[in-house]
Amino acid sequence: MNNEKQRDSSTPIEKARNFIGERPLPTMEMASHVWRYRTRRDFLFFGAGALAATAGAEFLLPQPTLSRLGIRRDMSSRMKERLLNKALRIDDDVAEALYSRDRMVPTYTKSQTTPIKNNYNGATPDPGYIAGWTLTLDGLASGLSISLDIRKLLNRFPMHEQITRLVCVEGWSAIASWAGMRFDDLLRAYPPKPQAQWARVESSVNLDNSGNLDPYFVSIDLATARHPQTLLATHLSGQPLTVEHGAPLRLLLPVKLGLKNVKAVTRITYSAKEPGDYWSRYGYSSYDGI
Repeated sequence: MNNEKQRDSSTPIEKARNFIGERPLPTMEMASHVWRYRTRRDFLFFGAGALAATAGAEFLLPQPTLSRLGIRRDMSSRMKERLLNKALRIDDDVAEALYSRDRMVPTYTKSQTTPIKNNYNGATPDPGYIAGWTLTLDGLASGLSISLDIRKLLNRFPMHEQITRLVCVEGWSAIASWAGMRFDDLLRAYPPKPQAQWARVESSVNLDNSGNLDPYFVSIDLATARHPQTLLATHLSGQPLTVEHGAPLRLLLPVKLGLKNVKAVTRITYSAKEPGDYWSRYGYSSYDGI
C-alpha cells in the first residue's frame, strides 16, 4: 500500500511571477510508520553498498591507497575469493532482511500472459515417470514419512489461481497463469517438526545434459513457503502441467528467481538447519530473492 499522499490540489499555491521563476516544491505527507520503514530500508541498502565498495577496493585501488586504508594486497587466493563472495551475497542478505510475508509480487491479467519456454536444468525427462509419481514428505511432526499421489493432492486441497511473472537468472522472464495448492495448506495438513525452519525441495527425476539422473534440489525457508503466493502448481494456462513445465507438480515461488522453482517435485524434507542447495555447492548464493 502506498501511504504517501500529495496535498489536496485545492490548497492555494503562490504562482511563479514569470516563466522561468522557481516553482515551489510540492508538499508531501507521510505516515510516521512509513517514514521509519523507509529510513531503515535506505540505511540497509546504503550499508550494503558501502560493504560492497570496500570488498571491491582491494582489486581496484592502487597499493599506496590500500596501504593507507589498512587493506592488504598480498592476501591468498582463497581469502580473495571469500571476500568477493561476501560482496556478492550482500544483496541476498539485504533482500532476506527486508522480506515480508505481506509483500506481494505484482499480478496480471490473462491478456498480459506471455509464452514460457521449457528451461529444464538439463535434459527434459521422459514422461514415463509420471505413472508412478508420488510426493514424499519427511521431517514431519508425526515422525512418519508420507507419500501422496497427485489424485490425493488434488482431492484434498483447494486450488488457487494466480498470474505472476517468472524471472529467470539468465535474464528472461515470462508472465504465466498458474493454478495449484498453497504450500501453506500442505504445511497445515502435514505439519513439520516444531523446530523446523527450512525445507529441501527435490526432484529425483531431473536429468543432466547427457540424460543421466541428476537430482535437483533447493533450500527454502519456511517463511517463504508460507507466503500466500507460494504454490505447488499443478496447472498452467488452465491445463495440467506438461512434462516440459514440471508435471505433475512443481514449486512456484514468485518471490524467488526461477532456479528455485523446482519442476517435477518428488520429495520435501523439513529440517531445523538450512539444507544444501544444488547451486550453492558451486559457490552461488542460496537465497535468490527478487
